[in-house]
Parts: sequence; C-alpha cells; structure tokens
Amino acid sequence: MTMKSTQRIISLVPSLTELLFDLGLDTEIVGVTKFCIHPADKVKRKTVVGGTKNVHIDRVEALSPTLILANKEENTREDVEALQADFPVLLTDMVTLADALQMIVTVGERVDRSNEANRLAAQIQKSFADLAQHIKTFITPPPRVAYLIWRDPWMVAGNQTFIDSMLTSAGFVNAFGAQSRYPIISFDDLRTTNPDMLMLSSEPYPFREKHIAELSTICPNAQLMLVDGELFSWYGSRLMYSAEYFRRLR
Repeated sequence: MTMKSTQRIISLVPSLTELLFDLGLDTEIVGVTKFCIHPADKVKRKTVVGGTKNVHIDRVEALSPTLILANKEENTREDVEALQADFPVLLTDMVTLADALQMIVTVGERVDRSNEANRLAAQIQKSFADLAQHIKTFITPPPRVAYLIWRDPWMVAGNQTFIDSMLTSAGFVNAFGAQSRYPIISFDDLRTTNPDMLMLSSEPYPFREKHIAELSTICPNAQLMLVDGELFSWYGSRLMYSAEYFRRLR
C-alpha cells in the first residue's frame, strides 16, 4: 500500500515551482505565487499566496506548510524572516550555473526526490558541457552583449547575476559586466559601450518589436533581438532547454 505523503510545500519562486512539479510533487505542492505560470495546467489548481514581493502571511499560515522555498533575490527579506519564525524555509541564492545545479540537488534532498533531482542536474550539466565544446569551434571573438531587463528607467544585467553567468555559458561577453547587479543606464551609456548585440528580454519587462525600433537609432551598428528571459534567468528545471537555445543564438 502506498503511503500518503505528509509534505505540504509552498513555493515563492516561479522557477522553483516548475522544478517541484518536474520532480513529481504535484500533490505535495499546496501554495504558489501569482507569478508561478509553469506548468500552466497544474499551477492553476494551487492556492495563490500572493506575489514574490508581497506574500500574504495569513494565506501561508492557513496552508500549514512543512517546507517553503524562497529566494534571496526574488523574495523580500521581511517576508522570509516572518515565515522563518514559524515554518521551515529553504532560502536559495543563485549566481552561477554551479549554484543552480547544487540547488536542484539540495531541493531534491529536502523533498525526498534525490534520485530525480540528481538525474536532472546531471542532464543539465551535460547539456552545458556540450554547449561549451560547441562554442570552442567558433573562430570569431565572442560578441559583446548588452542584456536589457527594464525600460524607463533602462536597466541591464551586470555582474553577480545569474543572467551574467548564462551569457558567459552561452559564449557571449557581457558589455556591462564591469558593473554590479542591475545598473540603470542611459542612451549615452549604450552609445559609449557600443555593444555588438542588444538582447531585449521577455521578462521582467515584456520587450516587444516596437522597442527594437526605438533602440536601433541608439545603437545602429548593433544586432538587436528579443530573447526568452526564462531561459536566461530561470534556474530550475527550465535549464534543460537553455543550452540548446543558446546554441541557436550563437
């Protein structure tokens, strides 16, 4: 007879919500945020406990979680500390691909899915190793890329970010890699930096084709493209698809 799981898990991080479902924890997940969109057919059946930055503590308490997954960047310190007072919280912090792979293994251990998590981490690691070998075949220098994440004010991904790590893994050079985190930039900064490429992310700001036209006058010699922000910034099981996507971009 199969024993019913006693785990009651809340995820406050969209990419980790997807990871939990991919580890087979459909029943154990009891709460998610309004930004948890994958897998669409499953998250809609779960209780929404707020956003990533404004968690409704009372909704969390009503679900009596045995584990809460949070992230240092995506959730607020106030919410995390309030939840830690009453519930077990696994606080993640990802900057590099290695961080993400270790996180997947750690989450697997905490939710009794070690075998599944280890297989997933190994699969992702191999896909990026294959990508690295592919990149070595290129003769031309790696393109310098400005990765835009926001408009008004214009913001880019700098160093000490997971996106910066993904750009490096994809064989690009971050044109704003000398600046930390997510600096606000001006059009003059873009002109001076003169990147080879401008990547306009689909999230958190939903860049569209009209923004390419707007920026093409600022950097007329750069290649401009819309990119899938989830494949650059989601550090859970979606990484299974990132390496192949990066291969196509290069």
